[in-house]
Amino acid sequence: MIPLFEGEGYADKHSDSFAEGEGAQWAVAFTEDGHPVRESYVNLITTTAGGTHDSGLRDGLFQAVKGFIELHALLPKGVKLMPEDVFARASYVLSAKVLDPQFQGQIKERLNSRDAVRLVSSFVRPALELWLNQHVDYGKKLAELAIKAAQTRQRAGQKVEKRKGSGVAVLPGKLTDCESRDIADNEVFLVEGDSAGGSAKMGRDKETQAVLPLRGKVLNTWEVERDRLFANTEIHDISVAIGVDPHGPADNADLSGLRYGKICILSDADVDGSHIQVLLLTLFFRHFPRLIDAGHVYVARPPLFRVDAPARGKKPAAKMYALDEGELNVILDKLRKDGVSEGKWTISRFKGLGEMSAEQLWETTLNPDTRRLLPVQLGRFDFVQTAAEMTKLMGKGEAAARRELMELHGDAVEIDI
Repeated sequence: MIPLFEGEGYADKHSDSFAEGEGAQWAVAFTEDGHPVRESYVNLITTTAGGTHDSGLRDGLFQAVKGFIELHALLPKGVKLMPEDVFARASYVLSAKVLDPQFQGQIKERLNSRDAVRLVSSFVRPALELWLNQHVDYGKKLAELAIKAAQTRQRAGQKVEKRKGSGVAVLPGKLTDCESRDIADNEVFLVEGDSAGGSAKMGRDKETQAVLPLRGKVLNTWEVERDRLFANTEIHDISVAIGVDPHGPADNADLSGLRYGKICILSDADVDGSHIQVLLLTLFFRHFPRLIDAGHVYVARPPLFRVDAPARGKKPAAKMYALDEGELNVILDKLRKDGVSEGKWTISRFKGLGEMSAEQLWETTLNPDTRRLLPVQLGRFDFVQTAAEMTKLMGKGEAAARRELMELHGDAVEIDI
C-alpha cells in the first residue's frame, strides 16, 4: 500500500509570482480499487465542482510521477502516459488559499481563477518529486498504477468490434460455405494459402464441408488482448466464420452460434505448415478454449510423400501416401516384400497442399473415410499447466526458456526442412 502523501506550501513576501500567503495544503491517497473520494476548498469555501486548484493538483502529481517514470525508465514501449492515468486512482483533500478568487456559479461551487493551476502545481510537484525519490519502492508502485491505467485506457480506445452489416455479422467473402446447416455434420477447413484453398474448394463435399483460405501466417495471439483481436483480418474472419466470439477459460462462452461441428486446421506437412498449426492452436487455446473443451477443434494431416507402385502379381498399380519418412520406409519395405525390385517405384514429395490436385486432396485429407484427422485435447496436462508451457513456447519474453528447451530436447526432434 502506498502511504499518504501530504504537504503544504505557501508563497512568502519574496515571491515574484504569487501574493504572500497564497498556496495550498493537501493530502493524497493512491488506491488500486474503489471509488476515489475527493474534497477541495478555496479559502475554506467548499468547491463541490472542483476547479482550477484541482487542476493544479492534477498537473503537479502528473509532472512529478512522469518525471520519476522517465528517470527510472519504467514506461513500456508503446505506452503514452496522460494526466488522468496518474489522477484516476487519487483520493484527496485539497485546501487552497487564493487572493481575490473568481468562482463560477452563485454558490461558488467551482474555482475559475486561472493562476490557481500554476499556484498549486508549483508547490505540489517539487514536494512529490522529493517524496518519490526518498521512497523509491513506493514510487515504483505508484508508477505501476499509472502505467496500468494508461494501458487500460489505450486498450479501451483501441477496441475493435466485429464488423457488422444490417445488424448481423457478415460472413467473410473468401469463405466458401457448405450447404448443410446441421453442425453435427458440418466442418470448416482453415487452409494455408489461396492455391491450397482452391484445390480444397474443388475437392470438398459441398454439402457438409466449408473452406476458409488464410493468407500467410496467422498472428501470434498469445499476448494479444481480446479487444484487439479483430484488428487482424484473418482472426476476425475465423471468428465470424465459426460463429463464436473470443472468450476466456472462465467465461460462460456462448456457443449457440457455432456453425461447424468440426473446425479443421489444414496446413502443409512441412516446418512452415507446422508453424501455422501452432499459431492457430495458440489462437484457439488462448481465445476460444471452450471449442477445444467441447471437442470441436481438429488438425488435418496431409501426406508429405506419394509412392507410385507398379502392378504386383494380382495387385494392380497403386498410389500410396505417407505422412512422413517413417511411413514412407514402411511402404517401401512392404513393396520389397511383395517382390517389387528397387527403383521400380516412383516417390514424389509434395512441396505443399497447392501442388495436390482436387482429387488427391479429397482422397488423402478431406474424405472422412480415408483422411487422418486428429482431435485437439489437453491430454495429461490441465489448463494451467498447458498455459504455462504455451507461455514458454509463445511468449515474447521467453527466448531463454525456448533456447533451454531446444538444448534439452533438440536431439529428439526429427525435422524435415
